[in-house]
Formats: sequence, structure tokens, C-alpha cells
Amino acid sequence: MFRFIAVRVVRSIATLWLVVTVVFIVLRLSGDPAQAMLPDDATVEQIAAFRTQFGLDDPIPVQYARYFANLADGNFGVSLSEHRPVVELIQARIGATVQLALTALAIALVFGIPAGVLAALNRNSVWDRLLMGLAFIGQSAPNFFIGIVLILVFSLHLRMLPSSGSESWQHLILPAVTLATGLLASLARMTRSSLLEVIRQQYIRVAYAKGLGTRQVIVRHALRNAAIPVVTILGLSVGVMIGGAAITETVFAWPGLGRLAVTAISIRDYPVIQFIVLMVATSVVIVNLLVDLLYGLLDPRIRHQE
Repeated sequence: MFRFIAVRVVRSIATLWLVVTVVFIVLRLSGDPAQAMLPDDATVEQIAAFRTQFGLDDPIPVQYARYFANLADGNFGVSLSEHRPVVELIQARIGATVQLALTALAIALVFGIPAGVLAALNRNSVWDRLLMGLAFIGQSAPNFFIGIVLILVFSLHLRMLPSSGSESWQHLILPAVTLATGLLASLARMTRSSLLEVIRQQYIRVAYAKGLGTRQVIVRHALRNAAIPVVTILGLSVGVMIGGAAITETVFAWPGLGRLAVTAISIRDYPVIQFIVLMVATSVVIVNLLVDLLYGLLDPRIRHQE
């Protein structure tokens, strides 16, 4: 078990370093923040002073070494546009993003997995076709399209829910549903597919032959063995949800990290972008590490093979 965990941890650290390095280099090659932030009539001296102030006139290897030295000291830099520590900007926004992401995840789990189970137990029925049809639409439609449709229906026509802002829990409903739609659809389809494969196995027939009811067979035997593909979807969805949060937060004017990232990218605010990417990459790596460990708990054969 120790070797199983150690291999996963080493891979996670290497992945995190590679992501941060690639983003660091690509940002420096994408354009000059001085040109994006300073006014059009800025003089050559003002541009040079801006670059010198933030160390942007140093060679990329020097900036790279300084960046990792600062990371080791817990210094994540100062925003080029706000002239404030990046940590302060993140602290002001991260709560809204976590609230949105957790609510969306809860919606996807509560509705996605039962929908998949219902479709699998009623294969080729009206319920199966209806649920999988809705799941196909939800998985294929982009977040911005779903968000705009929800705003048109529930905000403009029905006037039931607000279209933007974060003043109350009502403001959370539309963006959370928008962000949850893709994951909900993926969970429903994967749960159905995995459960259909499992219930064809011999041990499921034996369980029914012993007189166990459908609920006992599904909950105690089938779902656990069908869980690994579903857990995989959850692990992979973390990065997708964070990327979707940027679009969702922009559509609904939700004051989270997504909107901050979009703004920082547009003006090439290197420290803000780097810190957000570091946070996202770390979150994805940790979640996928937990997913790998959960594999070993759900199926001991995986752990023993490692």
C-alpha cells in the first residue's frame, strides 16, 4: 500500500511542476503586460520603468528561478494591475467559487447517479430514452448556451430568479445548475453504462437467486462494482468544472475566481494567472490522487497489481 501511494504522489508532484512550468513560459511568450496595461500614449520610459519595477526585463530563466524561489518562501507575487498581493485578491474571490462549485457538484451527484440507475433498471423503456436524451443534450450543450437559456426562461420571461449577482441564495441557483449540467449528464450516462455491464455478471444472478430484493442487489453488490468508472468521471470533472466556472461566472456576473482569471488573462497579469493556475492544478492533482487511492479501496486487485 505504501508503494502504491508513493508512486502516485511522485507522479502528482511531477505533473504539477510540468503544468506550472509550461504556463510560466507560455505567458512570457504571449505578450507584454506593459503594452496591455499602460495607456496607448505611454512613453518608452514609462514602459521601461514598468518592466523594471516588476522584473519583466530580466531573461526568462532568471524570472523562472526567482518565481520558484518566491514560491518556496510563500510569496506568490503582486498583481501587476491592482498592485496588491495576489493572495489578497484570491481570498476575496475564492469563497464565491467554492460555494458555486460545491453546489454544482451536489446537484450533479443528487440527480445524476439516480438518473443513471433508473435508466439502467428500465433499459429501452420510455424513462431510459427520455433520461439519456436529456443527458445527451446536457453533455453536448456548452455552458454559456445553457446559462443564456436559463436566464431567458427563468429571469426574463418567468421572473422567478435573478440573472446576475450574488446577494442571496436565489442568485446561486441558475449558475449552479448551469455548471452542474455537464457533470450531471456525464454521471447519468456513465452510471447507466457501468451498471448495465455489472448486472449481467454471474454473481448478480446468484444474489437474485438467493432471494435478495432489487434494492439490496443494486445497493450492496452492483453499485460498488460499478463505481470505479463513475469515480473516474468525478476526478476528471474537477478541471472541467473549474474551466466551466470561468464561463459560468462571466455569464452570471458571479464574483469568483473565474471572472478574475478572465480579466487577468485579458491584461496579462502574470502573477494572478500563475497563482490561479497553480491552485487549479494543485486541486486537480490532489483530487486525482484521491481518486487513485479510492480505486484501491473499491477494488483491492488494483492495489495488489501495483
